[in-house]
Amino acid sequence: MLGSFGLTSDGTTVPLGVDSRRVVAYLAVHRRPQGRAGLAADLWPGVPAEAAHRLLAEAVGGIDVPGLLAGDPRDEDAPLALADEVEVDLSDAMLLVRAFSGGGRLTERPAVDLLTEDILPAWTSPWIAVERERFRQLRLAALEEVSLKLTAAGLFADAVRTAEIAVAAAPSRESARRALIEALLAKGDVVEAVAQYDAFHELLRTSVGPESAGLEGLFPPAGAWPMRPGMSGFRRPAQRSAVVLPGLRAARPASPGAPRRLVAGGSVPGR
Repeated sequence: MLGSFGLTSDGTTVPLGVDSRRVVAYLAVHRRPQGRAGLAADLWPGVPAEAAHRLLAEAVGGIDVPGLLAGDPRDEDAPLALADEVEVDLSDAMLLVRAFSGGGRLTERPAVDLLTEDILPAWTSPWIAVERERFRQLRLAALEEVSLKLTAAGLFADAVRTAEIAVAAAPSRESARRALIEALLAKGDVVEAVAQYDAFHELLRTSVGPESAGLEGLFPPAGAWPMRPGMSGFRRPAQRSAVVLPGLRAARPASPGAPRRLVAGGSVPGR
């Protein structure tokens, strides 16, 4: 389900017709038993109910894979569902999302491969678009959380790599860019952190709209950072922003216009 559709049984790829694939994909996303009337309406929107029901029956009849569907799929009064024994990569990915959203610290970079792809990105059906965006938001938030936890654990290179996955998937997502910048700062890569900051604001300016000031809190006044004009990577006047030194974070000003100061502590929220 993630990246592309594929069905295998005992290591062998199982071919399915187009409509049969749609039924299996729907049941893979919705693991609870599905009433046939609602399933037919979602898969064939705009088609009269009787015709949609007939199309569903034909699609189910084309799924000749023993053990794939629960119960007796020939019983048209019974709901449809995948058998409990069927493994779905999306279900495994959701387990990771729930695990990463909980508390606890990380001592090593976990496997996040299942969080690098969207649900069937080439499919255009309305029902899959809704589920795709829902999962997309969940997986990006999980990647950001993993990056923040890795930063807190001192695994800065792993934190950077994880945040880069989220940024590549959603370049204009501020929370993803923030996680990447914080990891870079903690790693000591000041120049790349500034480059990411500039890239984000340029992206907003040219394609999204007014610039967001949400990342400014990562950058204290110019005197707090070591960069100087002429250094490699220095691309704007220092007074516009500066960089938090590793291990420091910017305190929120008490009132508009108040000078910012540095306080001890990590850059990960809640620490």
